[in-house]
Amino acid sequence: MSEFVFRRCQNSACGLRYPAPADDPRGAACPRCGGVTVVVATAAGGAETGAAAQGRARNEPRIAALIDNVRSLYNVGSFLRTADGAGLTMLHLCGITPTPANPKLGKTALGAEEAVAWRYHADAVRAAALLQQQGQIIVALETTPGAVSLFDCPGLDHAVLVVGNERAGIDPGILELADLCVAIPMAGVKRSLNVATAFGIAAYALTAG
Repeated sequence: MSEFVFRRCQNSACGLRYPAPADDPRGAACPRCGGVTVVVATAAGGAETGAAAQGRARNEPRIAALIDNVRSLYNVGSFLRTADGAGLTMLHLCGITPTPANPKLGKTALGAEEAVAWRYHADAVRAAALLQQQGQIIVALETTPGAVSLFDCPGLDHAVLVVGNERAGIDPGILELADLCVAIPMAGVKRSLNVATAFGIAAYALTAG
């Protein structure tokens, strides 16, 4: 990972403080006014220490995910980064979901596409049924009448978290065969989250046991 520094513009009328790659001279000019800047701090991110390093050593539940017809490259890139961070065992990419074979995906996955195991399936319902036959617990993240709170979900192992299309949601065929439907409680006016945000919450909740 590239080292970053924080710079501050010396123009008193601007004063912008911003991060920039330490090895890129183009970052020395203020992106707001073009003025001279100075380095005021070095970014601390990137080192795997403390809780992050310990997390990899924990005996976490084995959780995979099935992505049902998610169209956005941005969302799929986010899934890959979350899967890597949460320690998911496999991503099953289905239907129109972009795969790491798409060179544009690397711009959003930021290298996670090379670290996460994945498989492509043309039919998400068939893929879910096959995984269920193999003993996997199908957990659909969808707001349905019978859904239970994600945070009341019992500890699961050998489970497959399913998320669906940004607008249509999860295929009804998967909802019919799912062993469990879970939803994220919403306290505000809006009743749903972006699918990548919801996936991140659920992935960490399930892998935490």
